[in-house]
Amino acid sequence: MSAAAPTDKRMTLSQAVAQLRDGMTVGIGGWATRRKPMALVREILRSPLKDLTVVSYGGPDVGLLAAAGKLRKLVFGFVSLDVLPLDMHFRNARQAGAFEVMELDEGLVQLGLRAAAMRVPFLPTRVGLGTDILARNPGIKTIRSPYADGDTLVAMPALKLDAALLHVTESDERGNCTIQSPDPFFDEAMARAADRTFITCERIAPTAKVCDHANARLQPFERSVVTGVIEAPFGAHPTAGVPGYGIDVEHLKEYNAATTPEGWADYRRRFVDLASHDDYIAAAGGRLAIASIAPPVY
Repeated sequence: MSAAAPTDKRMTLSQAVAQLRDGMTVGIGGWATRRKPMALVREILRSPLKDLTVVSYGGPDVGLLAAAGKLRKLVFGFVSLDVLPLDMHFRNARQAGAFEVMELDEGLVQLGLRAAAMRVPFLPTRVGLGTDILARNPGIKTIRSPYADGDTLVAMPALKLDAALLHVTESDERGNCTIQSPDPFFDEAMARAADRTFITCERIAPTAKVCDHANARLQPFERSVVTGVIEAPFGAHPTAGVPGYGIDVEHLKEYNAATTPEGWADYRRRFVDLASHDDYIAAAGGRLAIASIAPPVY
């Protein structure tokens, strides 16, 4: 008889990253500069992990991993800092050919994750027909519909993840969680597509609060897919963690400008190679300053 799943899944950032291995395929949730699990990303930078394949709707998560030389391959629909259209760390690494890429559109990334979540090898779609996506990605095949229409369709392969890293608003110790911001997007697909899912949260709350009737519609996925829960207030900074705080544009400008070897070494010393997440929050201006950043309006 197999052992029962643990009911208390709380762990530290370092304990979560210690379960990752070189060469893994890792999905990073959030969207550009919204709800990125940045505390976990910085923990990866402090670790010896390397040769990662990352699946992301990218923001500074991708840029940091690229600058630190952690990427073997990137599967992405875009990489953007929103108000700053180009992440210069990503751009420089991409132009230098520092890692392989599978460049898709946003819809194909979603379909690949959903195929993995559904445990099917692919999902059919018309997305990508008549574009260079197929020419640039010879691993993506087409199929003919078995029905009377006989249409040619793209067979988007499943994007199976070894691990998913996500940031949510609240969680209990068992992995019941809520995303209270207006941008849950595809985190639920990543969680279900992964063998292991690690979530950071703004706060750990009682199960009765997380699972009450008012919050039921805000629960993105089942607790059964959650491997570890890490309480990391402001853990999405410098991306937004609405309703708590918005995008720290000034910090992103500083990050984006740190592209020389000396600039990157200084940024890393000040904001990455620190003893704790609390030290990062202090270095980034402190809790009150971050909490005062207004949520973005789109």
